[in-house]
Amino acid sequence: MDETIVMIHGMWGTGSYWENFRGFFESKGYRCVVPALRFHDMDPNGVPDPRLGTTSLLDYAEDLEKLIRELHVAPILMGHSMGGLLAQILGSRGQAKALVLLTPASPHGIIALKPSVIKSFWSGLTRWGFWRKPFRQTFAEAAYSMLDMMPSESRKSIYDKFVYESGRAAFEIGFWLFDSNGAARVDESKVTCPVLIIGGEEDRITPVSVTRKVAEKYKAVSTYKEFSDHAHWVIGEPGWEHIAEYIEEWLLQVLGKPA
Repeated sequence: MDETIVMIHGMWGTGSYWENFRGFFESKGYRCVVPALRFHDMDPNGVPDPRLGTTSLLDYAEDLEKLIRELHVAPILMGHSMGGLLAQILGSRGQAKALVLLTPASPHGIIALKPSVIKSFWSGLTRWGFWRKPFRQTFAEAAYSMLDMMPSESRKSIYDKFVYESGRAAFEIGFWLFDSNGAARVDESKVTCPVLIIGGEEDRITPVSVTRKVAEKYKAVSTYKEFSDHAHWVIGEPGWEHIAEYIEEWLLQVLGKPA
């Protein structure tokens, strides 16, 4: 398959998020480009760049759009969590031939602050001025919201790779009503490429009730698939291979089988 996939990680992530999926899709002949978002290429035990706290979704999207233009091909954009929202933004700018959104963060207009979501972000939300500071989940929050379907013995090793995230980006996603810049806004009429949305029935940080609304937003071009035995960490939970295989079959259907 002569196609390029740009894999966009989510909050607190780096390119290492994609180890499983990258290996799978490269074995199928895809070229995989795995960038780190601005200020995320750091030592997890280090001190974050203070500029990260005020980095916007639009800053992330600007960096990714520049990378995509330098590829000189229209790629498949594959985004997980916040990376899924960034993929939606870029898709509305005509930067993709297909979007694959894995448990994606929701855009402007979709209320996502369910009780489980608030619990997932509690330590960050309760810090005054969080919207202009770098922040990171506690291990307990990550184990509850991101890694709850991972084997207990592997959760800490995954968490130890998490880096800091932008408080502003979190504010733009969760409190879009108060964001005068509308950073999370996506015009669905401009998303004309095929879109696949993957939901995990047990997801706590992006509940399926939210994911279904994302799929409804792009109903003219979207396919929605919900996995009953998965939560948020669909890129690494036991059985992730079935999700990767489903995605590859969908890509073959919408983009055509290789000659």
